[in-house]
Formats: sequence, C-alpha cells, structure tokens
Amino acid sequence: MAKTDLFNPDLYTEENKKKFHDHFNNSEPIRHVVIDNFLDLVFAQKIYELFPPLSAMKTHYHGLNEHKSEDSDFEKLPAEFSTLHNALSASNFKEWLEEWTGISGFITIDDRLGYGLHQGGNNSFLDIHIDYNIHPIKKLYRKINLIIFFNPGWKDDWGGNLELWDNQVRKCVQSIPPVFNRCVIFECSDISYHGYNKISVPDQSTRKSFYQYYFIPLNVDITYRDTFFKARPQEAVVKKTLTPLKEHAKNFAKRVLIKLGMEKLLK
Repeated sequence: MAKTDLFNPDLYTEENKKKFHDHFNNSEPIRHVVIDNFLDLVFAQKIYELFPPLSAMKTHYHGLNEHKSEDSDFEKLPAEFSTLHNALSASNFKEWLEEWTGISGFITIDDRLGYGLHQGGNNSFLDIHIDYNIHPIKKLYRKINLIIFFNPGWKDDWGGNLELWDNQVRKCVQSIPPVFNRCVIFECSDISYHGYNKISVPDQSTRKSFYQYYFIPLNVDITYRDTFFKARPQEAVVKKTLTPLKEHAKNFAKRVLIKLGMEKLLK
C-alpha cells in the first residue's frame, strides 16, 4: 500500500481543510481538531490486529501520575508501524498539516520522544499534564501532538477519554472518546493540559493509540521543561501535595543534566 493510500482521501478536500482550519483556530483553550475515519479502514484494522500485547511493550509506567505502557522500537515490530510513522513524516503530509494549522516548518524525529505506541490495560490512567517543550537532544520546539486511536467497540462506560482542560486545571472543557480510527491533533503549549481518566475494561481489552509529534525550529530563548503533571481538583489532598513536589524535583534534575551536557540520558 502506497504511503498516500494510508489516509482517508477526504482529508485533502478543500472543504475539509477549511473545516479543520476553522475549528483549530477557534477552539479554546487548546487549539485542536478531532478527525474520524482518519486512516484507510483496511490499514487501520491491520494496525489494530498487529498491536503488540501489553506485556510485550518496551516500557511500563506505574507511578503516582500515570499507569500505561509505551513502545517505539519499531524495528522489532511489524513493518506496518514504520509504514505509518513514515507516512506521517512525509513532506506531503506535513505540508497538509501546515496548510490548515497555519504553522510552518514541521520537523519529525525518529526516537521515542517523537513517535511510538501507547497502551493501557484495566485501571490505566494518565493524569492531566503539559508535555515537554524542547527536544533535549535536537533542541527543537515541540508544537503539535497527533494521536490515532485503535479501539474498536470501545464503550463509553470504560472511561479513558482524552480530556482537554482549562489553563488552571480546574475544569475539563472537552472529553474525547478514544474510538477506533479517530485522530486528535492539538497544539502543545504551556497551557495545553490534557490526559485520560482511569479505564475499566474487560480482560484482554486495552486502550491503544499511536502518537507522533511535530517540532519546529527553536528561534526564541526558551528554557527546557519536562512533562509536568497536575492533580485533578477531585483528587485526594495527599496526591495534590505530592504531585507538584515530584514534578518540580524531576524538572530541576533534568535541567541540571542538560546544563552538565548530559542530555543523552534523557533520550
């Protein structure tokens, strides 16, 4: 299947590009779009079928603010995953993305800080956070997140919706179910707080997604900031207390590593 055949051809119509542009530029507080039927249906189904088992994922997070797994070692996975990554990195796709976002100069990166798979089983969650802002090795500014969900038959009562929050993390302004072949594209910024609530799924079911990030040249003086979590308003006092302490300590430590020229430890 050719790269250009991976995507729903309707994405490229002038009508839809205008719709994406208008929604992206008028959505608050996080500029974003939600696009259903994003990939060719046959290819999307293939990606779902080839998704590695949760136990085979390379990295597993079981911390205070996240419970999920990640893998970006596509050389060890079926070729379809690299095919999708390459298609999302191709110049024609980036030109399409630049056209309706109004952001130019997109660059993609071939490491786990630039693309990969996320997956979570029962009780998986990802607390509200903003993402790291500068690639510590490439020194590029992270500007766009693209997420494609691969969850056929996902039920509302399973949870796991992608939540977009206000800039004070006081209110969820949009809750997006992670249904099959849905793509969410949103702008990264200092106020792009997002995450997903705890899922409750049957045995053998998981929340699956493919992520790809788009960077632009770093033309201004910005200090590196790692992912920064915040507790939801309804969380227990202990979590509300521990989360900022942990996040400030983590960010301080990583900035020290960068200052010492040890950025490669963050890759």
